[in-house]
Amino acid sequence: MEVAFDTPVRVLQVGAIVEDSQHPVEAAIREVERRFLFDVPGVTEILLVRHADCYDGMEGIHDPPLSQLGRRQAVALAKRLRSLPIAAVYASPLQRARQTADALGHPVRLDQRLVEADIDWEHGIRFTEQIEDVAARVAEAVDEAVAEHPGARLVMVSHGGAIMAYLGRLLELPAPGLRLLPYFTSVSVVRARGDRRVVGSIADAGHLPPHETTQAPFRGDPGREPAP
Repeated sequence: MEVAFDTPVRVLQVGAIVEDSQHPVEAAIREVERRFLFDVPGVTEILLVRHADCYDGMEGIHDPPLSQLGRRQAVALAKRLRSLPIAAVYASPLQRARQTADALGHPVRLDQRLVEADIDWEHGIRFTEQIEDVAARVAEAVDEAVAEHPGARLVMVSHGGAIMAYLGRLLELPAPGLRLLPYFTSVSVVRARGDRRVVGSIADAGHLPPHETTQAPFRGDPGREPAP
């Protein structure tokens, strides 16, 4: 059995002698994990968080604050992250991102580069800022934060379009990039070491109740009635 990638990695053959008597299959898997920056010294972990809900009952405010639903979501996010050591929290200066970040209980550094892509709301949802430009400014913000906090864990609260644009860039997807709507307060993980960036997970909202994040109700779920 061989393990091969576009970039050079150690190739292991079944039956080969492995250091410390490690099974060759396990050794190959651990090598793959290292390529994706699992358990590698000096890796910075970036938690990219979409802001909590601000649209429930929205009344035409240009920069809306969190809704009641959004405040509950922000509390759930804070409970999920409170056991993790976090070196710094960054946020878009828009209210919905800033208030989500404030709920985490750490000092918040505002960064204009984390704002949402420019959108024309008058004609539906139409991006008026190039996705590549959005991804580039988010990447710049991430890179500066990583350089300031090597080997640490960071939280960066941003917006759905901006986060997906950046992840699409890392995954080398052609425009329009990653066509996915991350749910409110969902967490996407990026690992960084030197110039290397690896996507670890995308849009994880496991801290929220299932009826908020699934279309169909779970059996016995009192939070949502079945669709007619």
